[in-house]
Amino acid sequence: MGRIVYDTATTMTGHLADEAHSLAWLFEVPGGAEPDPSLLPEAAVLVEGSSTYEWVLRESDLLAHPARWAEFHGDRPVFVFTTRELPVPAGADVRFVRGDVAEALPAIRAAAGEGDVWVVGGGDLAGQFLDAGALDRIAISVAPAALPGGAPLLPRRVGADRLRLMEARAAGQFARLVYEVRPA
Repeated sequence: MGRIVYDTATTMTGHLADEAHSLAWLFEVPGGAEPDPSLLPEAAVLVEGSSTYEWVLRESDLLAHPARWAEFHGDRPVFVFTTRELPVPAGADVRFVRGDVAEALPAIRAAAGEGDVWVVGGGDLAGQFLDAGALDRIAISVAPAALPGGAPLLPRRVGADRLRLMEARAAGQFARLVYEVRPA
């Protein structure tokens, strides 16, 4: 069984997106628009919340240009947690999930097989995986940018006893931090 990894970019103030759910701040950082391929996890399955999914659809105009879906997602299944009906780009393997992360885990793990699961975002969804005891690793690329508010990196209290630093290094203009998540 593979790992479940929350891997994302954040500002120094711990925000993933601004108050308008925009990632424009990220694309202003050198390397933010075209991340180092070594920073992207090799995952068999991606998991996203509806805000992240809708942002990706809008940002790359994927409904009008569905071939662009494969540039980032490839042919991997993408599980999207949502309570709404959302569009799907032609040819994309998108699986909508309603309800608890714990209830969805068997289907997500089955789709991943022996591969890893990448929790792309957002922070609350990653927190739900943490709450379910299913998050194995947190990898963050901290950008030299600050936002006064917006979507938080991980809206949970997590004590130092739960995280073990595995890696800290410079990656272009980003500080790359990788933590192992220990059971509660």
